[in-house]
Amino acid sequence: MKLKLRTATALAGAFAAGILAGPFVGAIAQPDGGRAETYRLLQLFGDVFARVRAEYVEPVQDRDLVENAINGMLTGLDPHSAYLNPRNFRDMQVQTRGEFGGLGIEVTQEGGYIRVISPIDETPAARAGIRPGDNITHLNGNSTQGMTLQEAVDTMRGERGTSLRLTIRRENTPTAIELTIVRDVIRPQIVRFRMEGNDIGYIRVTSFNEQTEANVRRALSTLRQQAGNNLRGLILDLRNNPGGLLDQAVQVTDSFLDQGEIVSTRARRSEDAQRWNARSGDIANGLPMVVLVNGGSASASEIVAGALQDHRRAVILGVRSFGKGSVQTVMPLGGNNGAIRITTARYYTPSGRSIQATGIEPDVEVLASRAATTTAEANPQRERDRESNLRRALRAETTTPATPPTVQPAPLNLPAGLADRIQREPPEGFPTLDLTRPETDFQLQQGLVLVRGLVANPPRRAQR
Repeated sequence: MKLKLRTATALAGAFAAGILAGPFVGAIAQPDGGRAETYRLLQLFGDVFARVRAEYVEPVQDRDLVENAINGMLTGLDPHSAYLNPRNFRDMQVQTRGEFGGLGIEVTQEGGYIRVISPIDETPAARAGIRPGDNITHLNGNSTQGMTLQEAVDTMRGERGTSLRLTIRRENTPTAIELTIVRDVIRPQIVRFRMEGNDIGYIRVTSFNEQTEANVRRALSTLRQQAGNNLRGLILDLRNNPGGLLDQAVQVTDSFLDQGEIVSTRARRSEDAQRWNARSGDIANGLPMVVLVNGGSASASEIVAGALQDHRRAVILGVRSFGKGSVQTVMPLGGNNGAIRITTARYYTPSGRSIQATGIEPDVEVLASRAATTTAEANPQRERDRESNLRRALRAETTTPATPPTVQPAPLNLPAGLADRIQREPPEGFPTLDLTRPETDFQLQQGLVLVRGLVANPPRRAQR
């Protein structure tokens, strides 16, 4: 047995080196005196690999062991880095094109369980009543405790017409909620729009995929026609928008700006920093804008809200956003080995703010319900729904930027009396929020009060 194990260890060490030595070459070559330590750690990996391969109670595939090791390496960094095996990589490519099979739900991992960031509008998850902040504790009776995020996502995806049983723990609900949801082909209507009255346009963006910017332009063009060229104000609803493609966030923001910085990113190496600037042309021609955000507004939606806020192109209304201010890069691996998704940079608003773990603070805070107020007062842990409370979340960046910010936002000066007309929380007995029914949407109603006030009396900009 000892001879067998020693031989297996040697083979595994060579195998591990063949798989992992390439990426480590740069680290080994660094003149930091750490070369011996790196070799020792590679030997440790090979030793563990060999022991599991030889002694585990059931035979295991080498590929499974290596993929699990890679995934563990990446998920141990932060909540958003992961290994994508070939099938997951293909699924991700399909999803960013705007169509995939499953429940229609954006999730993350917290405290070992799967936590809902947001259901996607008009999908089985949304129709079943899944809410942001729900903890999914079981899938088909199997505990999600100890599942990787990717394993949970794989379980939730599936063929149209098949069902999945979810067990959910919801805050302030004493008993577990059991839901059986039938999977469907998810073709989310990522941009929905309508007129509010005769002169205010409403555009809701639910995610940022390859079709988002084109659909926003199409929506605004249609609203102009419906208004008979009498469109006087615009509400952009980014609530429960979990983000998506960075380039689409840049293009949507560019659509509403004539000039100036949109967003910048800073990576590990200063030479990898990037900056995106707006091109001339505001598709809304300067119409007064209000942007709605909440704790489910994350990543790409925060880029849009942060840029429009810094440039004072729009007034942000709602509650503090999720606070995901990091950029993930998908790096395909050769030989049909899938890809890795790894955090490569933080992004910054035009004024130089890193919103990682802090979020976008609205210009005008309006709660979705009175229950939100009492819950926050009675339970200070309510804020855990955001990025800052995820395990291994990147810290907020506090260092001084190497280059000064391009924008110094002027203070927001709302017209006299307008701020007083906006209610900060709904009255007693106000209906439960349902984003598909405007009459229950208190934040939207206050957004309409705000945008109509801006139409009647545009805000003054402080002199710079």
